[in-house]
Amino acid sequence: MTQPDAIIIGTGVIGAATAFELAKAGWKTLSLDRNATAGHGSTAGSCAIIRMHYSTLDGTAFAWEGYHYWRDWAEYLGLPDGSDLAPFRETGCLVMKTPANDHLSKHIRYSAELNIPHAEWGPDEITARLPIYALDSYAPPKARADAAFGEPNGGHLKGGVYWPNAGYVTDPALSAQNLMAAAKLHGAETRMGVEVAAILQENGRVKGVRLADGEEIHAPVVINVAGPGSSHINELAGVTGDMTIATRPLRQEVVHVPAPEGFDFEHDGTIVSDSDIACYCRPEHGNNILIGSEDPECDPHDWAASDTDYNHDFTEQWTTQAMRYGQRVPSLGIPSRMRGVVDLYDASTDWIPIYDKSALPGFYMACGTSGNQYKNAPIAGKLMAALVDYCEAGNDHDAAPLQFRLPYIDRSIDAGFYSRKRPINAESSFSVLG
Repeated sequence: MTQPDAIIIGTGVIGAATAFELAKAGWKTLSLDRNATAGHGSTAGSCAIIRMHYSTLDGTAFAWEGYHYWRDWAEYLGLPDGSDLAPFRETGCLVMKTPANDHLSKHIRYSAELNIPHAEWGPDEITARLPIYALDSYAPPKARADAAFGEPNGGHLKGGVYWPNAGYVTDPALSAQNLMAAAKLHGAETRMGVEVAAILQENGRVKGVRLADGEEIHAPVVINVAGPGSSHINELAGVTGDMTIATRPLRQEVVHVPAPEGFDFEHDGTIVSDSDIACYCRPEHGNNILIGSEDPECDPHDWAASDTDYNHDFTEQWTTQAMRYGQRVPSLGIPSRMRGVVDLYDASTDWIPIYDKSALPGFYMACGTSGNQYKNAPIAGKLMAALVDYCEAGNDHDAAPLQFRLPYIDRSIDAGFYSRKRPINAESSFSVLG
Protein backbone atom coordinates (compact mmCIF):
# COMPACT_ATOMS: atom_id res chain seq x y z
CA MET A 1 0.00 0.00 0.00
CA THR A 2 1.76 3.15 -1.17
CA GLN A 3 -0.96 5.68 -0.40
CA PRO A 4 -2.91 4.65 2.73
CA ASP A 5 -5.54 6.79 4.40
CA ALA A 6 -3.86 6.26 7.78
CA ILE A 7 -0.50 4.98 8.99
CA ILE A 8 -0.54 3.31 12.40
CA ILE A 9 2.84 3.02 14.14
CA GLY A 10 2.75 -0.12 16.28
CA THR A 11 1.02 -3.51 16.10
CA GLY A 12 0.67 -4.12 19.82
CA VAL A 13 -2.77 -4.85 21.19
CA ILE A 14 -3.96 -1.21 21.08
CA GLY A 15 -2.38 -0.46 17.71
CA ALA A 16 -3.96 -3.60 16.27
CA ALA A 17 -7.36 -2.68 17.75
CA THR A 18 -7.08 0.79 16.23
CA ALA A 19 -6.31 -0.72 12.81
CA PHE A 20 -9.29 -3.06 13.16
CA GLU A 21 -11.74 -0.31 14.05
CA LEU A 22 -10.54 2.09 11.34
CA ALA A 23 -10.55 -0.64 8.70
CA LYS A 24 -14.12 -1.59 9.64
CA ALA A 25 -15.05 2.07 9.18
CA GLY A 26 -13.67 2.02 5.63
CA TRP A 27 -10.19 3.50 6.12
CA LYS A 28 -7.24 2.09 4.18
CA THR A 29 -4.80 1.48 7.03
CA LEU A 30 -1.12 0.54 6.95
CA SER A 31 0.40 -0.64 10.25
CA LEU A 32 4.17 -0.38 10.70
CA ASP A 33 6.27 -2.22 13.29
CA ARG A 34 9.96 -2.95 13.68
CA ASN A 35 9.15 -6.38 15.15
CA ALA A 36 8.69 -9.37 12.87
CA THR A 37 5.29 -10.32 14.30
CA ALA A 38 2.33 -8.36 15.66
CA GLY A 39 2.15 -8.25 19.44
CA HIS A 40 5.85 -8.98 19.93
CA GLY A 41 6.70 -5.67 21.59
CA SER A 42 5.65 -4.78 25.14
CA THR A 43 2.25 -6.44 24.59
CA ALA A 44 3.96 -9.85 24.72
CA GLY A 45 5.29 -9.04 28.20
CA SER A 46 1.93 -7.87 29.52
CA CYS A 47 0.29 -9.62 32.48
CA ALA A 48 -2.90 -9.19 30.39
CA ILE A 49 -5.17 -8.75 33.41
CA ILE A 50 -8.79 -7.84 32.62
CA ARG A 51 -10.21 -5.93 35.58
CA MET A 52 -12.82 -3.26 36.09
CA HIS A 53 -11.76 -1.44 39.27
CA TYR A 54 -10.10 1.95 38.83
CA SER A 55 -9.57 5.01 41.01
CA THR A 56 -11.59 7.27 38.66
CA LEU A 57 -15.19 6.94 37.47
CA ASP A 58 -14.23 7.45 33.81
CA GLY A 59 -11.49 4.84 34.07
CA THR A 60 -13.89 2.39 35.71
CA ALA A 61 -16.54 2.90 33.00
CA PHE A 62 -13.95 2.44 30.24
CA ALA A 63 -12.66 -0.80 31.80
CA TRP A 64 -16.14 -2.22 32.42
CA GLU A 65 -16.98 -1.54 28.78
CA GLY A 66 -13.69 -3.17 27.74
CA TYR A 67 -14.43 -6.39 29.63
CA HIS A 68 -17.38 -7.20 27.37
CA TYR A 69 -15.20 -7.45 24.24
CA TRP A 70 -12.97 -10.06 25.87
CA ARG A 71 -16.06 -11.94 27.04
CA ASP A 72 -17.40 -11.92 23.47
CA TRP A 73 -13.98 -12.16 21.79
CA ALA A 74 -14.91 -14.49 18.91
CA GLU A 75 -18.05 -12.51 18.07
CA TYR A 76 -16.17 -9.20 18.24
CA LEU A 77 -13.41 -10.34 15.87
CA GLY A 78 -15.55 -12.15 13.31
CA LEU A 79 -12.68 -14.43 12.27
CA PRO A 80 -13.40 -17.72 10.47
CA ASP A 81 -14.50 -20.70 12.56
CA GLY A 82 -11.55 -22.68 13.83
CA SER A 83 -9.25 -19.64 14.20
CA ASP A 84 -6.74 -19.85 17.05
CA LEU A 85 -8.10 -17.25 19.50
CA ALA A 86 -6.45 -15.89 22.64
CA PRO A 87 -8.30 -17.43 25.62
CA PHE A 88 -9.79 -15.25 28.37
CA ARG A 89 -9.89 -16.96 31.81
CA GLU A 90 -12.50 -15.38 34.08
CA THR A 91 -10.96 -16.05 37.50
CA GLY A 92 -12.23 -13.04 39.42
CA CYS A 93 -10.13 -10.38 41.13
CA LEU A 94 -9.77 -9.73 44.86
CA VAL A 95 -8.49 -6.35 46.04
CA MET A 96 -7.47 -6.01 49.67
CA LYS A 97 -8.92 -3.10 51.64
CA THR A 98 -6.09 -1.00 53.06
CA PRO A 99 -5.57 2.60 54.22
CA ALA A 100 -3.53 3.13 51.02
CA ASN A 101 -6.67 2.68 48.88
CA ASP A 102 -9.05 4.25 51.41
CA HIS A 103 -10.52 0.78 51.98
CA LEU A 104 -11.78 0.88 48.38
CA SER A 105 -14.53 3.38 49.16
CA LYS A 106 -14.35 5.01 45.70
CA HIS A 107 -14.05 1.67 43.91
CA ILE A 108 -17.15 0.33 45.65
CA ARG A 109 -19.08 3.52 44.87
CA TYR A 110 -18.11 3.53 41.19
CA SER A 111 -18.91 -0.17 40.77
CA ALA A 112 -22.32 0.35 42.32
CA GLU A 113 -23.02 3.36 40.08
CA LEU A 114 -22.09 1.37 36.96
CA ASN A 115 -23.83 -1.86 38.05
CA ILE A 116 -20.58 -3.82 38.04
CA PRO A 117 -20.93 -7.11 39.97
CA HIS A 118 -18.81 -7.04 43.12
CA ALA A 119 -18.89 -8.36 46.66
CA GLU A 120 -17.24 -7.30 49.90
CA TRP A 121 -15.34 -10.15 51.53
CA GLY A 122 -14.27 -10.48 55.13
CA PRO A 123 -11.25 -12.50 56.33
CA ASP A 124 -13.23 -15.76 56.35
CA GLU A 125 -14.26 -15.42 52.69
CA ILE A 126 -10.67 -14.58 51.71
CA THR A 127 -9.07 -17.56 53.44
CA ALA A 128 -11.83 -19.89 52.22
CA ARG A 129 -10.87 -19.00 48.62
CA LEU A 130 -7.14 -18.70 49.36
CA PRO A 131 -6.28 -21.00 52.29
CA ILE A 132 -2.55 -20.40 51.68
CA TYR A 133 -2.99 -16.73 52.65
CA ALA A 134 -2.12 -15.15 56.00
CA LEU A 135 -3.68 -11.74 56.65
CA ASP A 136 -1.03 -10.09 58.83
CA SER A 137 -0.36 -6.48 57.86
CA TYR A 138 3.12 -5.35 56.79
CA ALA A 139 2.33 -1.78 55.69
CA PRO A 140 3.94 0.39 54.68
CA PRO A 141 5.80 -1.67 52.07
CA LYS A 142 9.54 -1.59 52.65
CA ALA A 143 12.76 -2.14 50.74
CA ARG A 144 14.71 -5.28 51.62
CA ALA A 145 17.49 -3.11 53.03
CA ASP A 146 15.09 -1.80 55.69
CA ALA A 147 15.73 -3.46 59.04
CA ALA A 148 11.97 -3.88 59.50
CA PHE A 149 11.46 -5.68 56.19
CA GLY A 150 9.33 -8.79 56.71
CA GLU A 151 8.19 -7.75 60.19
CA PRO A 152 4.38 -7.59 60.63
CA ASN A 153 3.10 -4.35 62.13
CA GLY A 154 0.68 -6.05 64.53
CA GLY A 155 -2.43 -5.32 62.47
CA HIS A 156 -4.45 -7.57 60.18
CA LEU A 157 -6.27 -7.09 56.90
CA LYS A 158 -9.98 -6.75 57.58
CA GLY A 159 -11.24 -7.74 54.16
CA GLY A 160 -11.39 -6.91 50.48
CA VAL A 161 -13.64 -6.52 47.46
CA TYR A 162 -14.08 -9.27 44.88
CA TRP A 163 -14.99 -8.61 41.25
CA PRO A 164 -16.12 -11.99 39.80
CA ASN A 165 -15.92 -11.01 36.11
CA ALA A 166 -12.22 -10.15 36.14
CA GLY A 167 -9.62 -12.47 34.68
CA TYR A 168 -6.69 -12.58 32.32
CA VAL A 169 -5.77 -13.43 28.74
CA THR A 170 -3.37 -16.35 28.61
CA ASP A 171 -1.55 -15.24 25.43
CA PRO A 172 -1.46 -11.45 25.01
CA ALA A 173 0.67 -11.54 21.85
CA LEU A 174 -1.91 -13.82 20.22
CA SER A 175 -4.65 -11.35 21.09
CA ALA A 176 -2.85 -8.64 19.08
CA GLN A 177 -2.41 -11.10 16.22
CA ASN A 178 -6.14 -11.90 16.38
CA LEU A 179 -6.94 -8.20 16.06
CA MET A 180 -4.58 -7.72 13.11
CA ALA A 181 -6.05 -10.78 11.38
CA ALA A 182 -9.52 -9.33 11.88
CA ALA A 183 -8.34 -5.96 10.54
CA LYS A 184 -6.92 -7.62 7.41
CA LEU A 185 -10.35 -9.08 6.66
CA HIS A 186 -11.42 -5.45 6.20
CA GLY A 187 -8.45 -4.49 4.01
CA ALA A 188 -5.85 -3.43 6.57
CA GLU A 189 -2.21 -4.01 5.62
CA THR A 190 1.01 -4.33 7.62
CA ARG A 191 4.72 -3.76 7.05
CA MET A 192 6.76 -5.62 9.66
CA GLY A 193 10.47 -5.29 10.36
CA VAL A 194 10.58 -1.58 9.48
CA GLU A 195 11.53 1.37 11.67
CA VAL A 196 10.13 4.90 11.49
CA ALA A 197 12.96 7.44 11.31
CA ALA A 198 11.01 10.66 10.63
CA ILE A 199 7.49 12.07 10.69
CA LEU A 200 6.94 14.01 7.48
CA GLN A 201 5.10 17.33 7.42
CA GLU A 202 3.85 19.64 4.70
CA ASN A 203 1.83 22.88 4.84
CA GLY A 204 1.34 22.63 8.59
CA ARG A 205 0.05 19.07 8.79
CA VAL A 206 1.39 15.54 8.83
CA LYS A 207 2.35 14.08 5.46
CA GLY A 208 3.47 10.56 6.39
CA VAL A 209 6.64 8.86 7.56
CA ARG A 210 10.18 8.17 6.41
CA LEU A 211 11.57 4.74 7.23
CA ALA A 212 15.12 4.04 8.36
CA ASP A 213 16.04 2.81 4.87
CA GLY A 214 14.95 6.15 3.37
CA GLU A 215 11.60 5.04 1.94
CA GLU A 216 8.77 7.55 2.33
CA ILE A 217 5.14 6.55 2.81
CA HIS A 218 2.61 9.35 2.57
CA ALA A 219 -0.73 9.53 4.36
CA PRO A 220 -2.94 12.35 5.70
CA VAL A 221 -3.23 10.64 9.11
CA VAL A 222 -0.50 9.10 11.29
CA ILE A 223 -1.32 7.48 14.65
CA ASN A 224 1.40 6.91 17.26
CA VAL A 225 0.72 3.65 19.11
CA ALA A 226 4.38 2.79 19.58
CA GLY A 227 4.17 1.70 23.23
CA PRO A 228 7.42 2.42 25.12
CA GLY A 229 8.73 4.05 21.93
CA SER A 230 5.86 6.57 21.87
CA SER A 231 7.84 9.44 23.41
CA HIS A 232 10.51 9.09 20.70
CA ILE A 233 7.88 9.17 17.95
CA ASN A 234 6.26 12.26 19.50
CA GLU A 235 9.68 13.96 19.54
CA LEU A 236 10.17 13.09 15.87
CA ALA A 237 6.82 14.76 15.17
CA GLY A 238 7.70 17.81 17.26
CA VAL A 239 4.42 17.69 19.17
CA THR A 240 5.55 17.70 22.82
CA GLY A 241 5.45 21.48 23.28
CA ASP A 242 1.79 21.78 24.30
CA MET A 243 1.62 18.51 26.27
CA THR A 244 1.17 18.68 30.05
CA ILE A 245 1.30 14.86 30.17
CA ALA A 246 4.50 13.16 29.10
CA THR A 247 5.30 9.49 28.52
CA ARG A 248 8.52 7.61 29.35
CA PRO A 249 9.66 3.98 29.11
CA LEU A 250 9.75 2.42 32.60
CA ARG A 251 11.51 -0.87 33.23
CA GLN A 252 9.55 -3.53 35.14
CA GLU A 253 10.18 -7.05 36.42
CA VAL A 254 7.48 -9.70 36.82
CA VAL A 255 8.15 -12.78 38.94
CA HIS A 256 7.03 -16.35 38.20
CA VAL A 257 7.15 -18.76 41.17
CA PRO A 258 5.58 -22.21 41.76
CA ALA A 259 2.39 -22.29 43.84
CA PRO A 260 2.80 -23.79 47.33
CA GLU A 261 2.58 -27.56 47.37
CA GLY A 262 -0.94 -28.84 47.87
CA PHE A 263 -2.81 -25.83 46.42
CA ASP A 264 -3.84 -25.57 42.78
CA PHE A 265 -3.45 -21.84 42.28
CA GLU A 266 -3.78 -22.12 38.50
CA HIS A 267 -7.37 -23.40 38.76
CA ASP A 268 -8.50 -22.38 42.27
CA GLY A 269 -6.61 -19.11 42.73
CA THR A 270 -7.64 -15.64 41.64
CA ILE A 271 -6.10 -12.32 40.71
CA VAL A 272 -5.18 -10.43 43.88
CA SER A 273 -4.18 -6.79 44.29
CA ASP A 274 -2.63 -6.16 47.70
CA SER A 275 -1.37 -2.66 48.47
CA ASP A 276 -0.40 -3.76 52.01
CA ILE A 277 2.60 -5.60 50.47
CA ALA A 278 2.59 -3.60 47.20
CA CYS A 279 2.16 -6.69 44.99
CA TYR A 280 -0.43 -8.03 42.62
CA CYS A 281 -0.59 -11.60 41.40
CA ARG A 282 -2.47 -13.86 39.04
CA PRO A 283 -2.50 -17.58 38.19
CA GLU A 284 -0.02 -18.69 35.56
CA HIS A 285 0.25 -21.83 33.42
CA GLY A 286 1.85 -24.83 35.11
CA ASN A 287 0.43 -23.99 38.56
CA ASN A 288 2.69 -20.99 38.87
CA ILE A 289 1.97 -17.58 40.36
CA LEU A 290 2.85 -14.41 38.47
CA ILE A 291 3.81 -11.54 40.83
CA GLY A 292 4.06 -7.88 39.82
CA SER A 293 4.87 -4.72 41.73
CA GLU A 294 2.38 -1.97 42.55
CA ASP A 295 5.21 0.57 42.49
CA PRO A 296 5.52 1.55 46.17
CA GLU A 297 7.50 4.65 47.10
CA CYS A 298 10.32 2.56 48.58
CA ASP A 299 11.13 1.05 45.17
CA PRO A 300 13.04 3.43 42.87
CA HIS A 301 11.61 3.84 39.38
CA ASP A 302 13.97 2.46 36.75
CA TRP A 303 13.40 4.82 33.80
CA ALA A 304 14.97 3.53 30.60
CA ALA A 305 17.06 5.74 28.33
CA SER A 306 14.99 4.48 25.40
CA ASP A 307 12.75 1.57 24.49
CA THR A 308 15.79 -0.27 23.14
CA ASP A 309 18.43 0.69 25.71
CA TYR A 310 17.65 -0.98 29.04
CA ASN A 311 18.80 -3.84 31.27
CA HIS A 312 17.09 -7.07 30.21
CA ASP A 313 18.37 -9.04 33.23
CA PHE A 314 16.66 -9.65 36.57
CA THR A 315 17.90 -7.59 39.51
CA GLU A 316 17.37 -7.36 43.25
CA GLN A 317 13.81 -6.23 42.47
CA TRP A 318 12.88 -9.80 41.48
CA THR A 319 13.80 -11.08 44.95
CA THR A 320 12.08 -8.15 46.68
CA GLN A 321 8.77 -8.88 44.93
CA ALA A 322 8.99 -12.61 45.62
CA MET A 323 9.74 -12.02 49.30
CA ARG A 324 6.98 -9.42 49.69
CA TYR A 325 4.51 -11.94 48.33
CA GLY A 326 6.01 -14.52 50.68
CA GLN A 327 4.84 -12.34 53.56
CA ARG A 328 1.28 -12.97 52.43
CA VAL A 329 1.87 -16.65 51.57
CA PRO A 330 4.20 -18.07 54.25
CA SER A 331 4.41 -21.48 52.55
CA LEU A 332 5.66 -19.94 49.31
CA GLY A 333 8.90 -21.47 48.13
CA ILE A 334 11.21 -18.98 46.46
CA PRO A 335 13.20 -20.82 43.76
CA SER A 336 16.93 -20.29 43.35
CA ARG A 337 16.54 -19.79 39.60
CA MET A 338 14.80 -16.55 38.64
CA ARG A 339 11.96 -16.84 36.13
CA GLY A 340 9.59 -14.24 34.79
CA VAL A 341 9.58 -11.23 32.48
CA VAL A 342 11.68 -8.07 32.17
CA ASP A 343 10.03 -5.50 29.93
CA LEU A 344 8.96 -1.86 29.67
CA TYR A 345 5.86 0.14 30.48
CA ASP A 346 4.91 3.20 28.46
CA ALA A 347 4.08 5.23 31.56
CA SER A 348 2.43 8.66 31.54
CA THR A 349 2.90 11.39 34.12
CA ASP A 350 -0.27 10.42 36.02
CA TRP A 351 -0.47 6.78 34.81
CA ILE A 352 -3.62 7.58 32.81
CA PRO A 353 -3.21 7.17 29.04
CA ILE A 354 -3.27 9.78 26.30
CA TYR A 355 -5.89 9.08 23.63
CA ASP A 356 -5.80 12.34 21.70
CA LYS A 357 -4.98 14.45 18.66
CA SER A 358 -1.79 16.51 18.72
CA ALA A 359 -0.68 20.02 17.90
CA LEU A 360 0.22 18.72 14.42
CA PRO A 361 -2.98 18.27 12.40
CA GLY A 362 -3.41 14.67 11.28
CA PHE A 363 -1.03 13.25 13.93
CA TYR A 364 -2.76 11.31 16.73
CA MET A 365 -1.58 9.54 19.88
CA ALA A 366 -2.56 6.47 21.87
CA CYS A 367 0.27 6.62 24.37
CA GLY A 368 1.06 6.06 28.05
CA THR A 369 -1.00 2.89 28.01
CA SER A 370 1.30 0.27 29.47
CA GLY A 371 0.67 -1.42 32.79
CA ASN A 372 -3.05 -0.79 33.03
CA GLN A 373 -4.61 -0.42 29.56
CA TYR A 374 -4.20 -3.83 27.93
CA LYS A 375 -7.72 -4.68 29.10
CA ASN A 376 -9.08 -1.60 27.35
CA ALA A 377 -7.57 -2.28 23.93
CA PRO A 378 -10.81 -3.01 22.03
CA ILE A 379 -12.67 0.05 23.32
CA ALA A 380 -9.51 2.18 23.01
CA GLY A 381 -9.39 1.19 19.34
CA LYS A 382 -13.00 2.28 18.93
CA LEU A 383 -12.25 5.57 20.70
CA MET A 384 -9.25 6.29 18.46
CA ALA A 385 -11.26 5.56 15.31
CA ALA A 386 -14.07 7.85 16.49
CA LEU A 387 -11.57 10.57 17.45
CA VAL A 388 -9.89 10.51 14.03
CA ASP A 389 -13.28 10.73 12.30
CA TYR A 390 -14.32 13.59 14.62
CA CYS A 391 -11.19 15.66 14.11
CA GLU A 392 -10.79 14.99 10.39
CA ALA A 393 -14.37 16.21 9.92
CA GLY A 394 -13.19 19.62 11.15
CA ASN A 395 -14.15 19.47 14.83
CA ASP A 396 -11.87 21.05 17.45
CA HIS A 397 -11.38 18.28 20.01
CA ASP A 398 -9.38 20.57 22.30
CA ALA A 399 -12.16 23.17 22.54
CA ALA A 400 -15.14 20.80 22.24
CA PRO A 401 -13.99 17.28 23.19
CA LEU A 402 -15.55 14.25 21.56
CA GLN A 403 -18.39 12.75 23.56
CA PHE A 404 -17.86 9.05 23.11
CA ARG A 405 -20.55 6.42 23.57
CA LEU A 406 -19.64 3.15 25.29
CA PRO A 407 -22.01 0.82 23.43
CA TYR A 408 -22.15 -2.17 25.78
CA ILE A 409 -22.88 -0.20 28.95
CA ASP A 410 -24.80 2.56 27.12
CA ARG A 411 -22.95 5.46 28.69
CA SER A 412 -21.15 8.46 27.22
CA ILE A 413 -17.76 9.69 28.40
CA ASP A 414 -15.92 12.93 27.70
CA ALA A 415 -12.88 11.87 25.67
CA GLY A 416 -11.13 14.98 26.96
CA PHE A 417 -10.46 12.89 30.08
CA TYR A 418 -7.56 11.39 28.09
CA SER A 419 -6.26 14.71 26.72
CA ARG A 420 -2.55 15.35 26.31
CA LYS A 421 -3.21 18.83 27.77
CA ARG A 422 -5.17 17.78 30.87
CA PRO A 423 -4.12 18.75 34.37
CA ILE A 424 -2.38 15.91 36.19
CA ASN A 425 -5.26 13.84 37.57
CA ALA A 426 -5.10 13.91 41.38
CA GLU A 427 -7.53 10.98 41.59
CA SER A 428 -5.01 8.65 39.96
CA SER A 429 -3.24 6.01 42.01
CA PHE A 430 0.02 7.19 40.36
CA SER A 431 0.94 3.56 39.92
CA VAL A 432 0.30 0.61 37.65
CA LEU A 433 -3.24 0.52 39.10
CA GLY A 434 -4.10 3.59 37.02
